[in-house]
Amino acid sequence: MIQLQERRTPSPFSLFNLAFRPFFLGGALSAILLMAAWLVIYSGGIQPHHYNYGVFWHAHEMLFGFSLAIIAGFLMTAVKTWTNVQTLYSWPLAALFLLWFSARLMPLFPAIDPWLVAVTDLAFAPMVAACVAWPVIKSRNYRNLMFVPLLLSFFIANLLMHLQLLGYTETTAAKGIQLGLFLVIMVISILGGRVIPFFTERGVEGVKVTKHAWLEKAIIPLTAIWVLLSLTEVKPLIIGISLLLGFANLIRVAGWFDKRIFAVPLVWILQFGYLFVALGFILYSLSLLDLISTSIAYHAFAAGSIGGLTLGMMARVSLGHTGRPLKVGPLIITAFILMILAAAVRLSVGLLPLSYLTTLHLSGTLWMLAWVLFLIIYTPILIKPRVDGLYG
Repeated sequence: MIQLQERRTPSPFSLFNLAFRPFFLGGALSAILLMAAWLVIYSGGIQPHHYNYGVFWHAHEMLFGFSLAIIAGFLMTAVKTWTNVQTLYSWPLAALFLLWFSARLMPLFPAIDPWLVAVTDLAFAPMVAACVAWPVIKSRNYRNLMFVPLLLSFFIANLLMHLQLLGYTETTAAKGIQLGLFLVIMVISILGGRVIPFFTERGVEGVKVTKHAWLEKAIIPLTAIWVLLSLTEVKPLIIGISLLLGFANLIRVAGWFDKRIFAVPLVWILQFGYLFVALGFILYSLSLLDLISTSIAYHAFAAGSIGGLTLGMMARVSLGHTGRPLKVGPLIITAFILMILAAAVRLSVGLLPLSYLTTLHLSGTLWMLAWVLFLIIYTPILIKPRVDGLYG
């Protein structure tokens, strides 16, 4: 069979050939700019106009800006592989990217009506859901239809934030932030369980991972229950399920681990990133017991698992889908180390001999440096055609 990508001639500028290209590039750039802006905001320099409190802006943009862009790029690329149906490309892909980009810029201009800001921002997740649903339904690959309600749930989480920002509610923004974060963790749990064992066995010669069938069948439904329960006030049950998921994910990672992974950076960064998922569940249960700050638990998920896994996944996927060897050089290895250090520093607030603000700036700077190194290496890769001459 001749693939669709083989019947098109790639142009020298290939940014909109496949979804991972614009959304990985835009996501990486936003990771730097959003963090830089947040450090200035938190230090008291400026205050966002549309998002009345800086913490809401920071959480919103890191979840519904940065994280959702990477999820969109990954899923719309992966669905093409899973279904053998061409996903969005060319000017329709450029239009979807412009929608995402516009939602990042519009809050910066006070003259723009908040309703228009909200509608533009809220439209992105349903559009991505439709772009994922169409090839899945066409190919009858119904196993992957689960991502459609997940993407629509991001719309609900985002709506909870905008309802408060528009003045219709008083206390829904925090729930929107929490739901958005936990939905990202659920996506990571699903995709991580699929691709990390596969990438480990393919990337590290001689390694055979251990997967427990009972665990794989239980972990995703249990995570879905945890996400739903997080919207309620049944603390004892949430604490119990969080602890259970923490240890379940530790067992999961232990089954994937082999000391030989340290010779393959594209593998160890994924396993380290996923380790923060397990840590996040355990820390979240401790936060509900008032033993630690909820912020620490949230940042184990955000800085650790989201930061580490997006960086590692983007590095590997960008190489594989542009026909390049699955190897990285010293700059990207340095970026991986910086990302892990950024997460470790962020979780060490109050433990290091540094002030709270200094610790935040140190963690944020390490985060930004990691993404700068990514952009230095991967911007040409994401813009230029595949090296094998195929379209994609």
